[in-house]
Amino acid sequence: MPCEAPRIAQRRGTADTGSSGDDPTPPCGGRLVTSVAAGFTRTFASLRNRNFRIFFTAQIVSVTGTWMQSIAQMWLVLHLTGSGFALGITAALQFTPILLFGTWGGLLADRLDKRKLLMVTQSAAGVVALVLAGLTLGGVVQLWMVYVLAFSLGMVNVFDNPARQSFVTEMVGKDQLINAVGLNSAVFTLARVIGPAIAGVLIAAVGTGWCFLYNGLSYFPVVFALLLMHPWELHRGRPSPRARGQIRAGIRYAWNRPELRFPLLLMLVVGTLAFNFSVLMPLMARFVFNSGAGTFGLLMSFMGAGAFVGALVSANRARPSHRLLAIAGIAFGAFLIGAAMAPTLPIELFVLLPLGAAMITFQATANSLLQLNSDPAFRGRVMALYVMVFLGSTPIGGPIVGWVAEHFGARTGLGLGGLATLIASATLLWGLGRWQLGKLNRRHQSLTEGGLAAS
Repeated sequence: MPCEAPRIAQRRGTADTGSSGDDPTPPCGGRLVTSVAAGFTRTFASLRNRNFRIFFTAQIVSVTGTWMQSIAQMWLVLHLTGSGFALGITAALQFTPILLFGTWGGLLADRLDKRKLLMVTQSAAGVVALVLAGLTLGGVVQLWMVYVLAFSLGMVNVFDNPARQSFVTEMVGKDQLINAVGLNSAVFTLARVIGPAIAGVLIAAVGTGWCFLYNGLSYFPVVFALLLMHPWELHRGRPSPRARGQIRAGIRYAWNRPELRFPLLLMLVVGTLAFNFSVLMPLMARFVFNSGAGTFGLLMSFMGAGAFVGALVSANRARPSHRLLAIAGIAFGAFLIGAAMAPTLPIELFVLLPLGAAMITFQATANSLLQLNSDPAFRGRVMALYVMVFLGSTPIGGPIVGWVAEHFGARTGLGLGGLATLIASATLLWGLGRWQLGKLNRRHQSLTEGGLAAS
């Protein structure tokens, strides 16, 4: 009865002093409830911010639609062609613009009002989805049309992604940034579970067109939320002035700061070789566990469930660190290797739960570190680099991992990503120690020189 002892001691003390004997200490159950309530409050702290709350609510609707369209688009291309190569071309067309032009989108986010820019990009993305819905429901859709619209959506995302990523800081400020990024990650991972499930039901019942229609309409709650915001409550920095060489300046800015360079380089390795689940998980389901689409959905759902829990934990964390990023990367790599080696489906599903949690912890920590350590005048360009190395690496890593999986098996493709992540994260952890030691030595040297000069 460890919780009762203080209360007994207190009652004895009260009796000796002749006080009333009232015990101000709450009972064990009360302290537990208070602790849980405090943890709940911390987890959702940024939702007290009105601007972020309405944007967050609209994002739940919109991101679910994004995942529905992603599944439906792959199914439509497969239905039109029966070709896996055509699926690869569709993905490449959608993500290559980010790889090629991402820094321009970041520069525009630094120059313009992000809220107004997002109104334009979200409206444009909605129009693209509605056009695809009209063509599909009208029965006239052809492969080249899907290609054109996939590329168009990729061009919209060039400007939308860096503005949306860096806009979080403007809504909540630096004090609540980690919490807001964690909650944003929770929305994306929850939608990763719900969206494909809804899409599967709709495709089977009424076809792919209705998924595109829902997604097109789902962008407009976000536009409405942006209109409802109080602009005077945003934490805006000074916009970047027009000048020559600003893209090169943004790249130099990120490269010359180890606190930005380390996460970006690690994300480049992980994004290229490890974040290829849309390529590897169908192969694991079909050729490793000899199952079909149901098992594929189950694998993604278990990973999404783990990621959702990890996102909520990230939202409750006080402050990210480069050490946490490296440790999360090591855990992510280790669980990837474990998933590659899992002998049975139940063990695979069990491993995917902590894998999802480690994955989202890694992603949310990298996002928060880059935003917290970048100057507002460069934040859009820094987040554009983040999007480039994370999403823009898909056209490069997808074919590499797909080729490895085709020739050596899906387990090898999954293990390759895990091994690369493990080595890169361990290298970062080792490098951080040397970096911190170098900082301490430089500080000691400057203090010594200052003392000698003073004497």
